[in-house]
Amino acid sequence: MDKKQVVLDIHDRPKLGQWLGLSIQHMFSMFGSTVLVPILVGLNPGIALFSSGVGTLLYILITKGKIPAYMGSSFSFIVPMLALMKAAGYPAIAQGTIAVGAVYLIVALIVNFFGSDWIDKVLPPIIVGPIVMVIGLSLAGTAAKDATLNAAGEYDIKLFVVALITLLVTIGFNMYLKGFLGLIPILLGIVFGYLMAVVFGLVDFTPVMKANWFQLPSFQVPFVSYTPEFYWGAILSMAPIAFVTMTEHLGHIMVLNQLTGRNFFKNPGLNRTLAGDGTASIIAGFVGGPPVTSYGENIGVLAITKVHSVYVLGGAAFFAIVFSFVGKLSALIESIPSPVIGGISFLLFGVIASSGLRVLIDKKVDFDKKRNLMIGSTILVIGIGNAYLQLGQYQFSGLAVAAVLGIILNLVLPEEAASEKQNNQ
Repeated sequence: MDKKQVVLDIHDRPKLGQWLGLSIQHMFSMFGSTVLVPILVGLNPGIALFSSGVGTLLYILITKGKIPAYMGSSFSFIVPMLALMKAAGYPAIAQGTIAVGAVYLIVALIVNFFGSDWIDKVLPPIIVGPIVMVIGLSLAGTAAKDATLNAAGEYDIKLFVVALITLLVTIGFNMYLKGFLGLIPILLGIVFGYLMAVVFGLVDFTPVMKANWFQLPSFQVPFVSYTPEFYWGAILSMAPIAFVTMTEHLGHIMVLNQLTGRNFFKNPGLNRTLAGDGTASIIAGFVGGPPVTSYGENIGVLAITKVHSVYVLGGAAFFAIVFSFVGKLSALIESIPSPVIGGISFLLFGVIASSGLRVLIDKKVDFDKKRNLMIGSTILVIGIGNAYLQLGQYQFSGLAVAAVLGIILNLVLPEEAASEKQNNQ
C-alpha cells in the first residue's frame, strides 16, 4: 500500500479521543473470535480476553513495536482441547498450550541462527496471493453460520436480516463518513447492528443485569489453582499443530507486508514475530487461556481503516484487559448476537481475500503460464475446500495442506511446461 494513502502509519500516535475510538473499534472487531473459542471449549471468556490483551502487548514489545498484529484465541486447537477438557480438565490444556508456545520459540531460535532469506524463495507471489485468499475465504463459512443459524443450529431469517443490515450499514459508513467517524466504521457498524438485534429481540440482557461491575476472571494458575502433572497426551496432541498455525501466521505477516509496504520477515525479523506469538501462548497457558495466534480479522480492520498504528493495537489490548475485569462490560460485549458478528465478518474476511488477489495483480503474476496456473489452482481449491489431512489424532487444516503443496510445487516444477517450450521454439 502506498504510504501516502495510510491514515496512521505504524509509529504514528493518534490524538487521545481518536486513539480511544480506534482502539475500542479494534478490540470490538477482535472480540467475537477471541471469546468464541473458549465458549466452544468450556473455558472462561474473560481469561481469553485477558490473555489476548497481554499477549498482544508482549508481541508488540518483542517485535520492537514494528508489526501491527493482534493476538487472539486460535481455532486450530479446538478439537484436541475439547477432548482434553473432557478427559483431564484445563490443566491438560494448559500444558498443551505452553508446549505450543515452546515450539514457536524453538523455531524462532533456529531462524535466528540460520536467517530467513529462504522466505523470498519459498514464498513468491504465486504462493503468497492464493494463501492469503484462502485465509479470508476459508473463514466465509464461519461468517455465514453466524449470520444465519441460531443456537439450535436452525436457519433463522431474522438473523440473516440483522447480518445483512449490519453489513450494508458498515459498507455505507465506510463509503460516506468523513473525519473521525470515517475512521471507526466497523465500531459504528457493530453498534448499529447491536441496536437492530435489540429491535428484533435477539439480545438477552439478563446476564448483563446479573453481572457485577468488578469481576475477577477465573484464572487457572499452576501451583495456585491446581497442582500440575505431566500430560504427555496433551503435549503430543497440541504441540505438532503449532506448525499448522505457523503457516497461518506466516500468511498473516505476508498480508501485513503488503498492506504496510514493509518486509517484516527481515525487520524486525521472522525470529521475533515467531517468538512474540510463542510467548503470548505460553502466558495464556499460565493464566487459564487457550493458545493464541495472530488474527486475520486484524488485517481486515487495518485494510479498511488504513490505520496501522501500533499505538491503536496497544490500546485495543489494554481495553481487552480492562474489559476482562469489568463484569458488566464483559457481559455486554458477550451479549452481542452472532448475526452482528457475522455481518461484520462478511466484510472483514472478504477484505482479507481481496488483499490476496491484489498481491497477484500488483506482482503481475502471469496465469497464462501453466506453472502458475497449476500452483494457484491447487492452493485455492484444497485450502478453501478444507481438504484436511488426518494422521491419527492429528488434523492438519486444508490451509496448511494447501500451503505445503504449493511450496513443494513451486520448488519442483520447471519454469516452463514441455508444451510451452515447444511452442516457443
